[in-house]
Amino acid sequence: MLNWLRLSLMLICLAMPAGAQDAEAPIQQVLQEHADIIAKSSRRTIGPAIDALANSGLSEARLVLAKWQNKEMWQNEETGLFVFAEEIDRDTLRVFDFADGAEIGEVPDDDYDQLKPNSGIRGMIGAALVQFQLTDPDADMRRQALDAIERDAEASHLAALRKALDAEDNATIAARMDRLERLLAIRFEEDEATRIAAIESFNGDLGVDVRATLNPLLVTRLETAADLPDSPDVARELKPGSEALSLEAAYDLLVSEGIAKPRISRADKRAALVANIEDGSVAGVQVATLDSESARDMAYAALAETGVVEPVAAESEIDAALSSQVFFERYVGAPPEIALAAASVLQSIENKVALNQAFDLGLDALSLASIYFLAAIGLAITFGVMGVINMAHGEFIMMGAYTGYVVQQIVPDYTVSIILALPLAFAITFGAGVAMERLVIRWLYHRPLETLLATFGISIALQQIAKNIFGTQARPLTSPDWLDGSLVFNDIVAISYIRIAIFVLALLFLAMFLLVMNRTRLGLEVRAVTQNPRMAASMGINPDRINMLTFGFGSGIAGIAGVAIGLYAKVTSEMGADYIVQSFMTVVVGGVGNIWGTLLGATLVGSVQKGIEWLNPSNTLAAQTYMILFIILFIQFRPRGIIALKGRAAEA
Repeated sequence: MLNWLRLSLMLICLAMPAGAQDAEAPIQQVLQEHADIIAKSSRRTIGPAIDALANSGLSEARLVLAKWQNKEMWQNEETGLFVFAEEIDRDTLRVFDFADGAEIGEVPDDDYDQLKPNSGIRGMIGAALVQFQLTDPDADMRRQALDAIERDAEASHLAALRKALDAEDNATIAARMDRLERLLAIRFEEDEATRIAAIESFNGDLGVDVRATLNPLLVTRLETAADLPDSPDVARELKPGSEALSLEAAYDLLVSEGIAKPRISRADKRAALVANIEDGSVAGVQVATLDSESARDMAYAALAETGVVEPVAAESEIDAALSSQVFFERYVGAPPEIALAAASVLQSIENKVALNQAFDLGLDALSLASIYFLAAIGLAITFGVMGVINMAHGEFIMMGAYTGYVVQQIVPDYTVSIILALPLAFAITFGAGVAMERLVIRWLYHRPLETLLATFGISIALQQIAKNIFGTQARPLTSPDWLDGSLVFNDIVAISYIRIAIFVLALLFLAMFLLVMNRTRLGLEVRAVTQNPRMAASMGINPDRINMLTFGFGSGIAGIAGVAIGLYAKVTSEMGADYIVQSFMTVVVGGVGNIWGTLLGATLVGSVQKGIEWLNPSNTLAAQTYMILFIILFIQFRPRGIIALKGRAAEA
């Protein structure tokens, strides 16, 4: 019984007339003026209706555009008036008046047609909504409006942006509005002086958006004339045969302008002559005499006179035509004064871009040098101090990286896991280094070939063990959130926080190494054994113990380097092989056994590699090859490296 009562009440409500709607409301009048194109809209025809709403000055226009964009606008089939509505169920609507937002009532949806603009129309509506969003009290809405303008700016946005800028109280948004207003002024401002002032305001600005705005102003068209015009819109004169204008392009322009006859390729000319051979001659010229290009030109010209082939220019005529004309580029993207202002500003920007690119290249080189230094500092100890060629050094780096990965599987906090992984990686690789020295290396001192082969075999074995444990796929070593992103100086210069952290870690390693070598008993004994092992032994120092600890210390540092390198590089069983060659080059170039030499060697190797990659960015393999050749040449002139070693390794 209760359900029947509810149904009856609902039917009564639906049968009641809806609330009155003011057909004379200004917003309805605007809509009715364009009712036909709104009801049957397309991207090509809807523009006037959207512009009329956007420029009406009515506060209700924003609501209309927003509801229309969201497909919530409906039209009454009987009266033609527009409303916005909510669907209560499949058959019922709750409709509202655009004039005051008041609810009109609940009505059957059969009485209304829903307006469903396509994506293109919704984009146009969104562009029109921007001017309302620029003055929205919500700062996020204003930012979204600026984003929309940056994506698809229109001339109508300029006035709205200036109006909003005067009332903006948020300094950050105001600065962004000011920049965007100047960019739009360059594109859409009618006053030439204002456009030039806007252009000059970006002098030296490195923003990509500035260059994207200025470059279209410098669009040119290739033209030709008998004399170079004395006109400010002439951008530059071009010489045929230069890099900017080929001979073919220059002559094609003359042909298209009707100044010169078309030309023919030698192959086509020969084919035409062959096709018209009759009784051993072509147009009366004996075939036997056609042994030069000039003779073939004469024969072809004779054929052209008879109308058999189309007349074309001979080589001499082509040269004469090119020399008689001047070729130049004329500005067509903007009036001359504006184009010249844009060219001047772009030139200053390009100069500043070049300086910043050099600075960015220097940062990249410094970053790569810090990575190579991290990878090589352990090798500088084992190879430089002890004279041991350890081909398994890269695998100690790999062990450190996998240690970091395992710790992160146990400790989910990335910051804590990295802090724990660093000393743990040192301990594990220190122990592995000590074991390797005791079991293998100590039996092979002063036997470099056997040491190389033995450590190479250990390297392969360690790689296979890692594959068996962790598989062949790369494992993630995730950096903490505070290392995400980059330190951005401008649109050209940026460096990731991970690279900065590695650079700082490299400096810490350098400080730690100097502290250990210069301020501890172990360092004193290592230096003594390095300089004169027999004298050190006579003073009560155990060279075997020092060699063991030194090898373990170098291996432990390689493990810590593995954790750092694993934060940005892929962690695989072969990752050590990516750094072993560069590590040896760094140590050898810098000077075997000298930490300062290793630092300078890493800087040189990193700088040379980045420089070669900059010159040949499409082929990194070739860049590495050229770098190795450079290192070979360098060693020819400085076989002991940048800083020559004194002591046992030098004598060896």
